[in-house]
Amino acid sequence: MSSTPTADVRESRQPRSSSWVGTAVCAVVLALGTLVTGYVVLTAYMIEPDGPWDRQAVTNSSVAASIGLAFSGVTALLTWLFVKATWLRKWWYAIPTVLVIAALLRLTVLAPKI
Repeated sequence: MSSTPTADVRESRQPRSSSWVGTAVCAVVLALGTLVTGYVVLTAYMIEPDGPWDRQAVTNSSVAASIGLAFSGVTALLTWLFVKATWLRKWWYAIPTVLVIAALLRLTVLAPKI
């Protein structure tokens, strides 16, 4: 056991040097999840009914927004897990939060009307 400051610094740096791999893997997983979720939510916003008879478009938009909301929930849980493990920082919570808000808005206030 050494109590010198340089030995303490070396011991504290050693685990951090190997944690960058975990950080990179977590960031890639969340980035892929965010891309898929963002695509689904964007699809929900792109679907508009052609006229008052097009109930299928309204249903498709609601389904896409619901799937986007579910994917956002999974992404939020993964973010919580990775932040709790100290592989990522807390600002990563902003990404699933924005996607949840976008999906909820499409399901409620911005839902297509016929």
